[in-house]
Amino acid sequence: MTALSFGDWTGQVQGDVEEALDAFLPPHNAVPHKLHEAMRYTTLGGGKRVRPLLAYAAGALFGAEAPALARVAAAVEMIHVYSLVHDDMPCMDDDALRRGKPTVHVAYDEATALLAGDTLQAQAFQVLAEAHSVPPARLVTMIRLLAQAAGSSGMCGGQAIDLESVGLALTRDELERMHQLKTGAMLRVSVVLGALAGRDLAPHELAALDAYSKAVGLAFQVVDDVLDATADSATLGKTAGKDAADNKPTYVSILGLEPSRALAEQLRRDAHDALASFGDKAQRLRDLADLIVQRKA
Repeated sequence: MTALSFGDWTGQVQGDVEEALDAFLPPHNAVPHKLHEAMRYTTLGGGKRVRPLLAYAAGALFGAEAPALARVAAAVEMIHVYSLVHDDMPCMDDDALRRGKPTVHVAYDEATALLAGDTLQAQAFQVLAEAHSVPPARLVTMIRLLAQAAGSSGMCGGQAIDLESVGLALTRDELERMHQLKTGAMLRVSVVLGALAGRDLAPHELAALDAYSKAVGLAFQVVDDVLDATADSATLGKTAGKDAADNKPTYVSILGLEPSRALAEQLRRDAHDALASFGDKAQRLRDLADLIVQRKA
């Protein structure tokens, strides 16, 4: 049988993840209706699904089975979507457009957006905890890692630093630290959880995945900053130029546009180098590093 092309593989995974999210979310006609409608509105039918793709690619490398991978992918995507819902609210980034459609607080209301985000976070842990094919001790480790990546030592901590940094002149090291938490932590845990869905990891395997994830996580943010400065809202599916308008420190504001593009390319190479010990079996992870750096939205 001929192996799927990378494009066909991403399409297949995105379709599988959409089905999994649809199955794992509460039905829209269940009480409370409005809350469940809002959760489904923001989660289904949009997004690049980068974190699920990373989970599936790492899972394939370590022999993970489809049921466990579906739960890992749905869990990391639910955490990601909840963060977007909250980030877009007036008390944070105050944005009206996400994934090409009105944000949840605009389409519904602020209270519903707040609760939808809260519930998606809880749902993520429920979905992962029910991955019964994974040995219990390893599953507890996976739940702990997801909590760490989502909390104050990860995504939420990075967002707090981001909010505190508006208008400040951060150094490059300070900016990198912020994004390692805000974006990098959830990208890393997507890779690690996908791998752990297959089997326990040797220290050298975890170190290689960490190096890959660090490079990919920073590259993702550098490219985000470049796109925010160069693309339009229709292409991005969200408001373009918002970082500059909000006086936020970015790689573009600190390094300049062309050095930022060069940094993204260097990080892409670093991600490839980190996977050398896995050989050809890690090709999907290499392809995803390329996708993250070369994307246009």
